[in-house]
Amino acid sequence: MNTDNTSYAEAAMLIRKPISEVFEAFINPEITTKFWFSKSSGKLEEGKSIDWVWEMYGNHAVTVKVLSLLANESIVVQWGEDEKAIAEWEFNDLGESKTFVTITYNGIQGRTDEMCDQIRDVTEGFTLVLAGLKAYLEHNIQLNLVADRFPIELTAE
Repeated sequence: MNTDNTSYAEAAMLIRKPISEVFEAFINPEITTKFWFSKSSGKLEEGKSIDWVWEMYGNHAVTVKVLSLLANESIVVQWGEDEKAIAEWEFNDLGESKTFVTITYNGIQGRTDEMCDQIRDVTEGFTLVLAGLKAYLEHNIQLNLVADRFPIELTAE
């Protein structure tokens, strides 16, 4: 984990599935779309840039550049155009079909109040992602946590 002082956000969760299944869930959009974004331009591969789209948020999109991908160990991406915006997934095999996933987002910048808002929002977002992943992989339930965080009825003008 590469963090820059305190300007990072982090979320972590135990997933009761083998590390290979948990890792695959984050690199394979056929699985990831069940608990996070709704579209992807492809599978994560080192050196490639991939577009992720959240149709439920008016087709909000981000391009991630895969900086490093070590099978069943870690994924590191540049989030958007900012070279300092780095998201890292760490996968730890705890045996007996248990994987501990830690997601760290580094590169939070701005005034103190802006940084606090970003840390809160990123931590909340990745916590929802991990909880959705857990429900999907462990119980085959799609909770729609990310989609339901900002219902259209509350955000429509």
